Amino acid sequence: MFNYIVSRLLQGILVIFLISVVTFIIMRMMPGDPVRLLLGEGSIKLSTEQIEAIRAKWGLDRPYHEQYLIWATGMLRGDFGESLIRRGVPVGDMIWEAMPVTGYLNIMAIAVALVLSIPAGIIAAVHRNSIFDYLLTLGSTAGAALPNFWVALVSIIVFALWLRWVPPFGLKEWDGYILPVAVLALGEMAIFARVMRGATIEVLSQDYVRTATAKGLSHQMVILRHAVRNALLPVVTVIGFRIAFLFSGTIIIENIFAIPGIGRLFIDSVFRIDYQVVQSIVVILAVLVVVANLLTDLLYAFVDPRLRTQGR
Repeated sequence: MFNYIVSRLLQGILVIFLISVVTFIIMRMMPGDPVRLLLGEGSIKLSTEQIEAIRAKWGLDRPYHEQYLIWATGMLRGDFGESLIRRGVPVGDMIWEAMPVTGYLNIMAIAVALVLSIPAGIIAAVHRNSIFDYLLTLGSTAGAALPNFWVALVSIIVFALWLRWVPPFGLKEWDGYILPVAVLALGEMAIFARVMRGATIEVLSQDYVRTATAKGLSHQMVILRHAVRNALLPVVTVIGFRIAFLFSGTIIIENIFAIPGIGRLFIDSVFRIDYQVVQSIVVILAVLVVVANLLTDLLYAFVDPRLRTQGR
């Protein structure tokens, strides 16, 4: 198990390095000049020498490999640099200010999705071909197929503008979280419920389940102690896989609902060509995804005793 963890860590470090390089290259290929945006179009008249002096101050006059090494070295020290657009504001302060909002949003979405979808998938599998099973299959198919930005816009129109149950945007009150969390959780619920249903159906057909039933254990005991735990294995794997999609969905949802999180900061920084902010956000999200996948693997080993035995 130790060797497996070290191997996964090294793979994760390689992935983060490649993502940082690709992000750095893409940002430098984007049209536009951050210095021009910093000065404003036509609002400040400076000479070419003054503009070059500003570029030199931010290190934009150096070769690309030097710019990357300076930025990457600072990242390793925990120094994310300063924003090119918001002069004098550290990138770290901007990110740590927005990160709790995004983290809270994602944690609530995952929690809601798991709490509702896991029992629903188990019930649908136990009562296969029932009305509940058909409704769950239909609902999960629709939830997985509908794009979250469309669901978000329709939710705003129906629940915020027509019914006026919740605010259409912002987080001035606690109820501002209801719509964005529901939209994010909807797609995850569809995936988790379908995986849980399929895994439970497969487990219920196994010999050890029939043996436990033959020994006289109650139906509920067989399902909870034998079927559910083994059926959770595919769900645990999917959770780690879906975290990356949840982060990408959060970027869209935060902009639709005007939520001051990482997603909105990321989009604003892309349009403003704020190199330092965009690169730092991408690397941080990559680290979070790698760590989440590693924790998922460890949780998978905890749920499945066979993996712990093989790792000894």
